[in-house]
Amino acid sequence: MYKEKDLINKIIKGDAIEELRKIPDETIDLIFADPPYFMQTDGILLRTDGTKFSGVEDEWDKFNGYNEYDEFCFNWLKECKRVLKKNGSIWVIGSFQNIYRLGYIMQNLGYWILNDIIWSKPNAAPNFSGTRFKNSHETLLWCTKDKNAKYTFNYKTMKHLNNDKQDKSVWDIGICIGNERIKGEDGKKLHSTQKPEKLLYKVILSSSKPGDLVLDPFFGTGTTGAISKMLNRNFLGIEREENYVNAAQKRIDGVIPIDDDIINLKLEVKPPKVPMKKLIESGLLKVGDNLYDKNKIICDTVTEDGNVSDGNDILSIHKMSAKHKGLTNNNGWDYYWIEDLKYGFIELDRLRYIYEGGYSNE
Repeated sequence: MYKEKDLINKIIKGDAIEELRKIPDETIDLIFADPPYFMQTDGILLRTDGTKFSGVEDEWDKFNGYNEYDEFCFNWLKECKRVLKKNGSIWVIGSFQNIYRLGYIMQNLGYWILNDIIWSKPNAAPNFSGTRFKNSHETLLWCTKDKNAKYTFNYKTMKHLNNDKQDKSVWDIGICIGNERIKGEDGKKLHSTQKPEKLLYKVILSSSKPGDLVLDPFFGTGTTGAISKMLNRNFLGIEREENYVNAAQKRIDGVIPIDDDIINLKLEVKPPKVPMKKLIESGLLKVGDNLYDKNKIICDTVTEDGNVSDGNDILSIHKMSAKHKGLTNNNGWDYYWIEDLKYGFIELDRLRYIYEGGYSNE
């Protein structure tokens, strides 16, 4: 049995199921699993120009039928559930060959599905034979140990990165190509199913916190580890192929962590509870100041009692912003903006951080 301190930022060379069994219960914050797909590809795939297309032909993707594959998946998924913390979560990726079997097994094990994410590939390989639709997506199942888990979801961060719109369950991300693809000594791709860094960036940033331990039981060339290090998370990889282990370690060693407000989840911190009257008393707001909507179309004025006036009604910032939007309730701190001599045109909400001394754009 491993000790928890021996699992931080390590790559373990060995069989996924055997090594998972050595990890203590409820040790892991987040799991990303990219298991063998059991592609069952027969014969040689040829491009339209007659050259061979290199798909998944590796020994690690071969099984003696569905029963063996299902037993393999049941065993590693059972161990993943055991090592996952009570409020942790797991992402499992697959294609049409295996994702439905994985989902069935996960539900039988008691996992609770939060989302099925479609990874849409704008640069996917074509169907060379022209006998079916071009397969241009994979599916990720995002799950918790049970439906009552208080899992991490960095909603505000993902909304901010999506042009301030709620992020969707379809992600348009290109497949791993060019310099990002890890090459072997022969100059060819080292791993047949290397995932793009942008995909792991979204997975890890959306569902973990700095310092969390992220496990990848099928580590491959280390994309999960590289992005975890970049995002100031810890990683643990399990990989049985020595050439993958070596490539992954070299890759991760070259990663420089990023330290900024997005990665440190500053957007997820609850704003300080500072009422309008306190802002007026401090001088950050003055009676008669104009408050605007983001586009400067609406203009209301601050009143002595900490409310706002539109010339007809005097209401709280929440009720007044709701009135403008035709709603029953609305968050006025997010709605209103103010012209500030020092900080420029800023959200009203930022005045609360300035009041608390926790925010400055200098």
